[in-house]
Amino acid sequence: MPNPRLAGRYAKSLIDLAIEKNQLTAVYNDILFLQEACKISKEFVVLLKSPIVKADKKGKVLDAITGGKISVITATFNKLLLQKGREFFLPEIITAFIHQYKEHLGIQTAKLTTAVPISEDLKQSILDKIGAVRTGKTIELETAVDESLIGGFVLEVGDQLVDGSIAFDLKNIKKQFQNNDFIYKIR
Repeated sequence: MPNPRLAGRYAKSLIDLAIEKNQLTAVYNDILFLQEACKISKEFVVLLKSPIVKADKKGKVLDAITGGKISVITATFNKLLLQKGREFFLPEIITAFIHQYKEHLGIQTAKLTTAVPISEDLKQSILDKIGAVRTGKTIELETAVDESLIGGFVLEVGDQLVDGSIAFDLKNIKKQFQNNDFIYKIR
């Protein structure tokens, strides 16, 4: 069962320790490595969440995956999770850590979804336009391709959404026809 409060507390503790030891960037890179491991191997996540597998075996698997690839702070943190029986929440803690890290550094993520892949020049132009509106924030652009948009784009920045897709326009036109809006305007 998801527990965002617990994940947030563990992530905050790890960030505070990393800042104290002046290794925030190294720990962030470790967390990205662990996130990638969770994305690549669903079996790894299932293993972490399994109540049948003992903590020492989970620790051996975690050490085999991360051995020599993560900092001492992150390795110790993983051992703490295993000792406390909280390894189940590692994927959630990773997400919470990344969110808190970006918040700490003032990085805001913008997600751009288009119908076709876009060029690097266009990405940079969009970043410049968002940066002009969102002053004081560093903007990180994530791109995705969704052919169901037909054309145009969908841009999400924080809690704002700009839908300039053709699919959105077609849905609006369909609503107008279903409501017979055009008949009322004729009379």
